[in-house]
Amino acid sequence: MAPSKVLDGARVVLPTGIADGGRVIVDGTRITDAAPEHAETVDVTGHWLVPGFVDLHNHGGGGAAFSGSADDVMTAVRAHRAHGTTTVVASTVTDDMKILTQQAGLLSELAEQGEIAGIHFEGPFISPCRKGAHSEALLREPDPADVRKLVDAARGHAKMVTLATELPGGLDSVRMLAEHGVIAAIGHTDATYEQTVAAIDAGATVATHLFNAMPTLGHRAPGPIAALLEDERVTVELINDGVHLHPAALELAFHRAGAARVAFITDAMDAAGSGDGRYLLGPLEVEVTDGVARLVEGGSIAGSTLTLDRAFRRAVTVDRLPVEDVVRALSANPARLLGMDDRVGSLEPGKDADLVLLDEDFVLKGVMRRGEWVVDPRLG
Repeated sequence: MAPSKVLDGARVVLPTGIADGGRVIVDGTRITDAAPEHAETVDVTGHWLVPGFVDLHNHGGGGAAFSGSADDVMTAVRAHRAHGTTTVVASTVTDDMKILTQQAGLLSELAEQGEIAGIHFEGPFISPCRKGAHSEALLREPDPADVRKLVDAARGHAKMVTLATELPGGLDSVRMLAEHGVIAAIGHTDATYEQTVAAIDAGATVATHLFNAMPTLGHRAPGPIAALLEDERVTVELINDGVHLHPAALELAFHRAGAARVAFITDAMDAAGSGDGRYLLGPLEVEVTDGVARLVEGGSIAGSTLTLDRAFRRAVTVDRLPVEDVVRALSANPARLLGMDDRVGSLEPGKDADLVLLDEDFVLKGVMRRGEWVVDPRLG
């Protein structure tokens, strides 16, 4: 077990606000409210101390995908941990149902080991009109029996399924997921405003990467965007990389939904933290140029190369959002959605010692997960 630590002197972002010159006490794997005898003091004056990031939607990183082997999954997990994501949900991409059930089995083992927080199935139950970087040949309607197969294959670790809920079987699948405690997310959809309202009423609670892979907001046909933004039951995912969203769209979403209903995600593919080049996203080939991932055929944006420390820095330095609101979007809100807010998502006694240290310019300097340094700020 790691030695106890007192991280002293930082600007600590707490659920109640910002504590200047604050401190966080770590005893073993947890945060505590009293320093044990002989605890090591680490001076972090001049830095920000925030909760570890929680990513709801992530396909890979470090040159490896969550759809690969166990070694690939751990490569991707470690790549994102080094950028502050101490809790990650592994997202799949559209593939043959047999392959997806096999992937679910492998990922569920890693969830049982505590390496990932669960599984998000993005596809194959999505609209061919809004398929993005998913293979159209492998798409299918969201028949509840098929959706249930994936949920069962995950052995209790299915956290979220993205659906085009306007398709046949969509609403019944939403109801089934809600009954089983799995998040039904509306995304890659061609739904109307009215169809989206019906899906929310059926139990859908998340908008998969709002604005992307769905009809645009129209003044006579407001489509899914208006329905998802206006309903207090819905949390909206946003990819804040400067590519997926214009700053004005992000501001509209953030301020219309409010800080309590936004979750910043990466939607990262395996090029995140790895560099430009050619990669595979499921069965499709992707070209990454200047950090932007696009399908080789057709040129559609294919996920992102984003890491959440970059999303944090952009949110406060470019978008000028309050630090406390950004922390909610990166940590507290996704932790609550996952039902993990008793353990992660905020810096409070009794919770896991998952935290991120940033300098005054919001550049990552340290990462701790369950009391162990992943990135040790003392090593420079």
